[in-house]
Amino acid sequence: MIKVTIERNENKHVMAFTMEGHADSGPHGHDLVCAAASALSFGSINAVAELTGLELPVEMGDEGGFLRCRVPQDLETGTSEKVQLLLEGLIVSFAMLEEQYGEYIKVSGR
Repeated sequence: MIKVTIERNENKHVMAFTMEGHADSGPHGHDLVCAAASALSFGSINAVAELTGLELPVEMGDEGGFLRCRVPQDLETGTSEKVQLLLEGLIVSFAMLEEQYGEYIKVSGR
C-alpha cells in the first residue's frame, strides 16, 4: 500500500509530503495506482519549478517506494501562495485517487 502523509504547520500550510510503499495493484510495470501516484507527485513538483522557479528539495529511495518533498519556510509571500495552491491541488488529486483505490493508497494529514 502507498501511504501519503501531508505535514502542515500551525497555519495549515503544507510543509512537506511523503509517499512511501508500493500499491501492488498490478504487476510491476503495469501498476496503475503506482503510476498515478508517481505522476501526480512528480507533476506537482515539476509544476512548482516551472511556475515559480523554485526547485523543491526532494528525497527519494534508491529502489523506489519512497519520496519526500519539503517546502522551504523562507519563501516570499507570492511564491509561497503559488506553491501552496499547487500542493493543495496535489492533495485533492491524491484524495480522489484514494476514493477510487482506497485499498491501495491512504492519505493522511489532509
